[in-house]
Amino acid sequence: MKRHFDNEFKTMIAELLISGKTAKEVSEEYNIQDGVIRRWRREYEAKSGDFSKKRVVSAGELELKRLRKELQETKLERDILKKAVSIFSKSGN
Repeated sequence: MKRHFDNEFKTMIAELLISGKTAKEVSEEYNIQDGVIRRWRREYEAKSGDFSKKRVVSAGELELKRLRKELQETKLERDILKKAVSIFSKSGN
């Protein structure tokens, strides 16, 4: 069965690692797999201590994502058209 830990507990564990304890020591002390503990530390450092799953996405980020997707589709269409032109120009000779 999967165990769930609150954000405060994860923060405490990550701070123990940062303070100098090894993942193995913390793993044995709290009966948590050391891989999970290392992941919490990475998340803690990447998110500045915030373990919440939800993230507010700004309108600018949504627009950027939309534009990147549109650019990718446009490049794909361009490449297909280049290949088609190449094929038809060879068969026309």
